[in-house]
Amino acid sequence: MSFTGIDAVTFGVSDLAEAKRFLDDWGTSLVSATEERLAYTTKDGGEVVVRPLSDPTLPKGIEPGNTVVQVVWGAADEASLDATIARFMAAGIEPCFDEEGKAWVVDPNGLSVAMRVSQRRKISVTPTPANGPGAPNRIDQRSPVYDHAEPAKIGHVVLFANDFAAMRAFYTELMGFTISDEYPGHGVFLRCQVRGEHHNLFILNRPGKPGVNHVAFTVSDIHEVIGGGIAMSKKGWKTEIGPGRHPISSAYFWYFHNPLGAPVEYYADDDYCTEAWKAETFVRKPELFAEWAIAGGIDGTTRRQVVAIDNSGRGHA
Repeated sequence: MSFTGIDAVTFGVSDLAEAKRFLDDWGTSLVSATEERLAYTTKDGGEVVVRPLSDPTLPKGIEPGNTVVQVVWGAADEASLDATIARFMAAGIEPCFDEEGKAWVVDPNGLSVAMRVSQRRKISVTPTPANGPGAPNRIDQRSPVYDHAEPAKIGHVVLFANDFAAMRAFYTELMGFTISDEYPGHGVFLRCQVRGEHHNLFILNRPGKPGVNHVAFTVSDIHEVIGGGIAMSKKGWKTEIGPGRHPISSAYFWYFHNPLGAPVEYYADDDYCTEAWKAETFVRKPELFAEWAIAGGIDGTTRRQVVAIDNSGRGHA
């Protein structure tokens, strides 16, 4: 397939200082910070760029206020990138090129979609082995307790679509993405490659109100999701929902409100798909968003659910 994943995400915000405070806490690595631009990276070199909403050269957002204004997709190589550009031109869509040489188009939602040969590097993390009856995979070793998270990559973006059918066609037919699972007419999970993580893009139908649902950052395992989430809570950042687990994609998650716009997510342990993966259709309902989830998050000091008090008397508090 043409693309290997998300190379960069650019946000437009009203308060760069507050955005910097959040990203410093989030665990991304600072590259540069000026009054005009913040730049951070994930472990694999994925870029998080933040620019002022007042910048007249900023791509136009698809919703008012702080939001994602551009997603950059990384192509496997020049040939793959050229093939994608040729597909757009054959469809009557002439890509533009920015000052860095990236090709870009606007998707049916109005979002700037840029393309370049990927600048991310291949990395490998070591998730904590799990033990089961008769299957000890972690021997003479405790599971870790993380005091913060360090995102490995920008895993996926979720968009609300004004015209769901047009968005589905754009990303499957022109961008060449593969469908992993689907809510027919309501939502579609897409991955860049036939062999890859369950989804790099999820599109949800919301006519008349296009927008960004969230941006997700991959971490090593459930322990880093929990440790990173508790660290963010301890620093005062408010949970949107989590921790929890998605039954579709199997991933553990924790979402946070933030000054970048829509919530951002730590997640881990999502399904890995190949040619043998069987895409399924589902009815869109809350229990398919979360098999389970904690409302309000976990307090960073007590390490207990924010909205719960233990009165059992059994010594758990």
